[in-house]
Amino acid sequence: MQQKLKPYFFFFLVLLMATSSYGQFRETTKWKALFAVGLNYPTTDGFVKGTYAQPVNFPTVNIGIQHMLKRQYGVKLDFGFNRFKNDSDAPEFKINYTRINAQFVYDPTDFLKFLPSRLRTVLHAGPGVSFVKPLGNLGDNKQTFLNLNTGLELHYAINEKLSLYTDIAYLYGVTSLDDYNPVISGLGAFNGSVFNLTFGLAVSLSGCQYCD
Repeated sequence: MQQKLKPYFFFFLVLLMATSSYGQFRETTKWKALFAVGLNYPTTDGFVKGTYAQPVNFPTVNIGIQHMLKRQYGVKLDFGFNRFKNDSDAPEFKINYTRINAQFVYDPTDFLKFLPSRLRTVLHAGPGVSFVKPLGNLGDNKQTFLNLNTGLELHYAINEKLSLYTDIAYLYGVTSLDDYNPVISGLGAFNGSVFNLTFGLAVSLSGCQYCD
């Protein structure tokens, strides 16, 4: 039990230290590292007939690095890991879903005058590659296919170096089971889309602000 709680203790310790040093902040730094964890839901149409995953799965882990080219737009490269398993009335399986994406980032906050000064919004979208690997003896059904990632982030600034954020994202699988010859059959086959909801930290890596 103590081992499972350690990451949460660390998270709140970082938050407490950051909050104590908060000052008036509205800037966005040029380089950021992002780390988030959360939940996922894989769409039912990505599974072979008769199998489907439970609607809420844990964990989802996202790690990325972001570079703002101008005040309102930039790029990021990020890596994601999802695990999902069968629903209670479906045959038993577990699947690791890993992806990597290069994305365009747009921050429209300056046009949203009604938002509090500490809150920023970030839209992101871009292509990537998904790697699906069933666990156990289902490994023959592993797949690789393209995806399109799009989502909305909400950032709450704690200080100039740290913000809390949540990301609501949709990973569209640019593929289907019919694309494979022979057609994939059996448990652990997944060629679909995934919804992610994550919560995490955005940490500035550079003291230099973005430059217009």
